[in-house]
Amino acid sequence: MPSQFFRRSLAVACLIGSVAPTTAWAGNNGEEETASEPSYQLNDPFPDHKMHSTSVPAFGQPQAVFYNPFGLTDWLRRHGIGLLFDNLNEYAGAVTKPTKNVGDYRQGSSNAGQYALSLNVDWERIAHIKGFATHMVVTGRYGTPANRMFGDWLNHSSEIYGGGGNVVVHLVMAYGEETLFGGKLSIAAGRMPELSDFVASPLFCTFQINAICGRPRAAADTGVASTFPAGIWGLRVRARPLRESYVQLGLYLTEEGMFSYTMNRSGFKFNSAYINGVRMPLELGWEPKFRGRLPGHVKVGAALTTTPLSDIHEDQYGEPYAITGLDQRQHRASFNTWVLMDQKFMTYRRNSRGQDTDSGLTALWGFLYNDKRVAVRNWQAYGGLISRGTFASRPNDTIAFVFSYTAISPGVQRVEEMLRAQGKELPYRATGIQRHAIVMEANYGWRAFRGVLMQPMVEAFIRPNGQGNLKDAVLLGFKTHVEFL
Repeated sequence: MPSQFFRRSLAVACLIGSVAPTTAWAGNNGEEETASEPSYQLNDPFPDHKMHSTSVPAFGQPQAVFYNPFGLTDWLRRHGIGLLFDNLNEYAGAVTKPTKNVGDYRQGSSNAGQYALSLNVDWERIAHIKGFATHMVVTGRYGTPANRMFGDWLNHSSEIYGGGGNVVVHLVMAYGEETLFGGKLSIAAGRMPELSDFVASPLFCTFQINAICGRPRAAADTGVASTFPAGIWGLRVRARPLRESYVQLGLYLTEEGMFSYTMNRSGFKFNSAYINGVRMPLELGWEPKFRGRLPGHVKVGAALTTTPLSDIHEDQYGEPYAITGLDQRQHRASFNTWVLMDQKFMTYRRNSRGQDTDSGLTALWGFLYNDKRVAVRNWQAYGGLISRGTFASRPNDTIAFVFSYTAISPGVQRVEEMLRAQGKELPYRATGIQRHAIVMEANYGWRAFRGVLMQPMVEAFIRPNGQGNLKDAVLLGFKTHVEFL
């Protein structure tokens, strides 16, 4: 999920980069995951004293355990270097028993985690290259999510799973960014994940469940939209023509096996041998203020994909491939669209100067629609509430709830019905007909110490994997996040 590292918001729901001051996000735990660094910048504190001026937007400084050891952090920042090292750990266990006599399922629990390091360099300070900065993130992952134990492969119980594991260091992103015209234009190019810039929000990872955390799961349905921790060659241009609006567009070279251990285990495979198409996303944003002071964000976007994708229902002659047994039709053009919104509706308390604090109630909701010829998830709708600083004595704690509804494409349902009638194995790891699924999560984010977040949660899976033949599942879990530097 993340790509640039600076203070001011240029994108509606997650992108930081404009010099024009914008409304801060409310609802996260005051913590900053390396994987979500740009999305969390606006609620993070900055050094108490002024650093040297530069036209590169400021790197955020999270509330780490070792905030400024022996003055090292301030010294690095004065010399144009920003570092963040953190660890994210997510545990979940089923309190319900899995369906009997269906698949090799069992009741159990699992743990998944990630350690990550980001390095941000302001080359204007170091080499006097005006407006130029570079950003790099490396990570390592471990463990597996619990949802697979009861047969769900649509919505993972943990945000962290796969993609960057089984290797000590995995390169997520390494790219340069030039800021022009006082921050009104930003151009970035290099190795970077598309969905760290598009279809993103800093509020998503208030939750642990992967249906929403990172990005709504439907946005990455076909597997060709790169998302953290898989970076690909890309170019992103972002402009802010008006104070409360922005537009950004991108060009990303899709790669076969970009999430695969066998094909890109380390993330350092830079050759073009596996490039198989392009994705061209476009996103428009608006940042209204409710009652003139409460921040809100609206994002509308679409992406065109030229990567060859198989039709989920038809063969090359337009007949059901499940009946004819012929190769599936290939599409060289497909699309997906999205509308994402959030709005803060109230502030619980103000400071001594009468200004709103970060406390308050924020709602978020959205809708994503995919090309049903090639996508398993035809559409997804989600909604949630985040209450920050509910208790005056715990100003940085959050109470949050979210739900997500996923509708499976009609072609998938028809193919699975045909294959089951023939007694054949179903695609997508299904053991029954996939139609629709609902997942929910409620959690309490407790900031135990500076740079330390502890978050118990409960998750509910209704129609796991979109199947009516699997029992609903309830999971209890616990998330910890520690920012060391």
